[in-house]
Formats: sequence, C-alpha cells, structure tokens
Amino acid sequence: MSVNVLDRPRAEAEHAAPQAAAIHIKGLEKSFGNNRVLRGIDLDIPAGQFVAVIGKSGCGKSTLLRILMGLEEPSAGHLRFEATDGSEAQPNTRIVFQEPRLLPWLSVADNAAVGLGEGVPQDVLRKETASVLSEVQLAEKAGEWPSSLSGGQKQRVALARALVSKPGILALDEPLGALDALTRVSMQELLNLVWRELGFTAVLVTHDVSEAVHLADRVVVLDEGRIVLDLAIPHAHPRRHGNPALAELEGRLLAAILGEIRG
Repeated sequence: MSVNVLDRPRAEAEHAAPQAAAIHIKGLEKSFGNNRVLRGIDLDIPAGQFVAVIGKSGCGKSTLLRILMGLEEPSAGHLRFEATDGSEAQPNTRIVFQEPRLLPWLSVADNAAVGLGEGVPQDVLRKETASVLSEVQLAEKAGEWPSSLSGGQKQRVALARALVSKPGILALDEPLGALDALTRVSMQELLNLVWRELGFTAVLVTHDVSEAVHLADRVVVLDEGRIVLDLAIPHAHPRRHGNPALAELEGRLLAAILGEIRG
C-alpha cells in the first residue's frame, strides 16, 4: 500500500486566525522491525474537532500522534489533511509534550516567542507573544525566568509556545500527566477554553479516561495497534466534573481498554 504523507511547515508563523484542518487516515501501519505497532488505522477527524486517544501503554497511541506530526514516517497507509473548503492542505501543526522543555536562559516571553521561528519582525513578535501569554493567563509572568514558575505555569508556557503561531492542528502528548490533581483540573479547564476560543483541531493522547471524556468530542480507544472503540461524547462544553452521564461514558471506555467490549 502506498504512503501519502504531507510535509508540514513548522518554522514559519501565520499571523492570522488559525485554519483548522481535517485529518483523514486510511490503512495506517507502523512497524519497528518485527514489532507491528499500528495495524491498519482508519480515522477521520473533522476540522476543529477535539479527539482523545487512549489505551494501555504500548498500544500505539503516541506513535500515531508522532506520525500525525511528521515526527515518524508510517510503514504503509494514507494520511491526508484537508482545508475547510475540501482542498488538500498543509496545516501549521504544533505539539505539546508532557515535559515543558523550556529554555532556562530565556524569559517566559522569549520561551513563548520560540514558537514563532526566526525572521519575525520585533513588533509582530511582541504583539503575538503578549496575546498568547494573555490567552494562557500568564501575562504578568512575561519577564520572569522558568525557574521561578510552578509546574502548571511551566506547562502553560509550553502551551503558549505551541499556540503563538496559531496552529491549525495541535497535538498533545500526555501534556498534563506530570501535574498534581488540582493543577491538572485547572489546566484542563484552560485547555478547553483556549480550544473553544481559537478553533484548532486537537488530538490528545492520555492515560486518563476522565480527562479524555472531560475534554474531547470523541474518544478513540487503541488496543494492540487497532481501534477497538470510537465513542462520541455528546455533551456541550464546558463540562462539569462529576457529571453522572460522563461517568457512564468513562465506564464504557474503561471496559474497552480492559478488553471487556469491542466496537
């Protein structure tokens, strides 16, 4: 099977509203030697949708995310990005990892500005950086050093660095996994707010079923490199933690992860 993977620009910033892109995946495979990690993934994600991917460790979810971001090449299958008018697109994509990966010798503002790449005029850089730090509620920390920040604040800087170039697709690889419980809930609320305001397509990899249900429009369960459940979360945003209807959906997802149901 042929592979169709687009090159995604990362260095150049777009200083307009983000252009959310749809993602179309057909027959996606990935092997590392004899280890077949992804086994024929078919997945369509409309532009602007928030999708969470969950499953046991080693099920292939992070590999799928890395292929979407162009950090890994698939072994087979098709990957296509589509603009809102239906044409093939090369969307601006960014990724947020579990570790903030901030540069300790740069200020908060300068760390966020790294996401704009080189060659951006200083007036544009200052404007865009101030705007994104305001989005993640860190405007007052612009001149501080990363060492002075809490874990949640550092992760907000990492989010700002990803958002400053106004991505059409934002990938999130366990971005809240290292935070304490209360900070994690606060960051979930912030991430949901920013996604609703900016309208990008979001793909979240997480081990936390509650987090997936709280944030996503759909939750996809992977098991041994295959999709075993694709569950819509038909509840309006923002969502309240402790909602019994969401707890029922969490139960279905946990059953799929544990192999108790299929489809």
